[in-house]
Amino acid sequence: MRNDNEDVAMKESRRRERQAALENPETDIGLCGWVLVGASLLLMLLTLPLSIWMCIKIVKEYERAIIFRLGRILRGGAKGPGLFFILPCTDSFINVDMRTISFDIPPQEVLTKDSVTVSVDGVVYYRVQNATLAVANITNADAATRLLAQTTLRNVLGTKNLAEILSDREEIAHSMQSTLDDATDDWGIKVERVEIKDVKLPLQLQRAMAAEAEASREARAKVIAAEGEMNASRALKEASLVIAESPSALQLRYLQTLNTIAAEKNSTIIFPLPLEMMHGFIKH
Repeated sequence: MRNDNEDVAMKESRRRERQAALENPETDIGLCGWVLVGASLLLMLLTLPLSIWMCIKIVKEYERAIIFRLGRILRGGAKGPGLFFILPCTDSFINVDMRTISFDIPPQEVLTKDSVTVSVDGVVYYRVQNATLAVANITNADAATRLLAQTTLRNVLGTKNLAEILSDREEIAHSMQSTLDDATDDWGIKVERVEIKDVKLPLQLQRAMAAEAEASREARAKVIAAEGEMNASRALKEASLVIAESPSALQLRYLQTLNTIAAEKNSTIIFPLPLEMMHGFIKH
């Protein structure tokens, strides 16, 4: 646990150092740059009040603006939300959406560890955590995250067998989230959640698994039936021992059987014969 906390702290420290280096560059724009900035400011003052509408920009609550002055990121990093001021000709800006973005991972044909081909898809939720890194360190953070999610899904599932993929989806999703979050940290991206949507098996494999499940259920049914027969045999044996101890018990059981048959309302005719008469014949 201590090593994990130290790794997280080191990553956060490196990320802050990179952000500080981008937001506060050591090199200045130079004399020529300041001349161009002064000319731009003079042009704005000469064209007032029309130029004010070109210089004042508005950023929404869920957006941040990265301002470039002569190609360099302006000191202070991302601006917004609200109003901010830019100079004409020398300044440009890029809006970055800070809301959580979700996208579907296209179905990926994956060969599992036990050589089974499955088709797996999922969904990823991420957001831009640092607008400066998302603009300065990568061309298209959204496209890069989508491609990385596809390759990560293949790599993670390639180390699992079919049973683990079907039963341990939550663990696989957590592993993917951790891998994606570490890989996109330099891009200012925070992967919040990863979910496995569906696992599609080949038709032949589905039939084989269904046959295996059916055979397993039939085997369990036969075992249960055999256990029932064994228990019934034991009960009959114990009942015969009880009846053998008392001859009158057999007569009571005989009368109870007759009562049960008569209650069924069938057309069978029964002639009761007391067992005592049979004993008399046996003696002679």
